[in-house]
Amino acid sequence: MKKCVFAGTFDPFTIGHGDTVKKCLALFDEAVVAVAENKSKRCLFSAEERAEMIARVYAEEPRVRVVRWNGAIVDLLKAENTHIYVRGVRNAADFAYENEDFFASRDLDGEMIEVYLPAEQALAHVSSTLVKNCLAFGKPYERYVPEAVYEFIANKRG
Repeated sequence: MKKCVFAGTFDPFTIGHGDTVKKCLALFDEAVVAVAENKSKRCLFSAEERAEMIARVYAEEPRVRVVRWNGAIVDLLKAENTHIYVRGVRNAADFAYENEDFFASRDLDGEMIEVYLPAEQALAHVSSTLVKNCLAFGKPYERYVPEAVYEFIANKRG
């Protein structure tokens, strides 16, 4: 069975992230979506809330498993017994960042395989930052997140 890990802060999970998971499921038997706790980012939603949103999106998809992770990705890959780490990239800046991160991680785990999945052109502008800005300024955001995420946020914000 081929398994991959797709990790991120997912603050919140967007349709772009969802597209990457969809592509993971076309390539792998199982996708582990890891909600990372990045100490350098100040998140709008707690790690527990972010994991809950994603779990709701994939409640009917047994091939997706959501976990929380607070450590190095190479350790997560080892814990999940896979070498395959998936990254979604929207543009050249994303690719440059991900590539630098890959080489640093590869120094720690020489067997790590990183798979870059490009964003669809129609989703290249979608980001968690875009959604947070919409929330901050009271602008519509439902077209940027899966329905389960929209419902979670709408219920939380009352």
